[in-house]
Amino acid sequence: MKKNILSLIILVLLIVNIALTAIMMFNVTSTNKKVADLVGNIATVMNLELTPPGGAGEEVQEVSLADTEVYSIAGAMTLALAPETVMDANGKATTKQSYLICNVSFSVNTKHEDYKTYGSAEALAGRDALIKDAVSSVVSKHTLAELQADPGLDKLKAEILQAVQNIYQSDFIYKVSISDVKYG
Repeated sequence: MKKNILSLIILVLLIVNIALTAIMMFNVTSTNKKVADLVGNIATVMNLELTPPGGAGEEVQEVSLADTEVYSIAGAMTLALAPETVMDANGKATTKQSYLICNVSFSVNTKHEDYKTYGSAEALAGRDALIKDAVSSVVSKHTLAELQADPGLDKLKAEILQAVQNIYQSDFIYKVSISDVKYG
């Protein structure tokens, strides 16, 4: 008889537990949905704020690897960075000059209408001095600390790309690659 009463109590507690779990799941699910919507709205707002001004309407150009030609500037470039003011051990401010040594290359869209005019290796090599000047002027605006920060090189690549596209007044060059980066 004691075993039957004990089994009955366990059965009742099991049913109460299932009922309370069901009630709790309905309450948590609705709250969870509201929180998920709120997080989604916040993420949307943050994404809008992280987009560069004027970049919302621009489409990202996607070029297949078969339609890409890479033009590399011959030799490593040694570029002077913007001077930084640093404090020495005595508290005296000194100016420190840093340099960036790197290889720069550009990805060119061979299917772009301006490729025949500007994009061949010979045409790009003929304007090598203009490209080097644009790269140098962009790099010289940045300090060593800026380039070593998290988005530093990505930001630099975007600025170099914009400067080179401004030279040609075209976007047949769609990507900048910086390799073998050394700071000095």
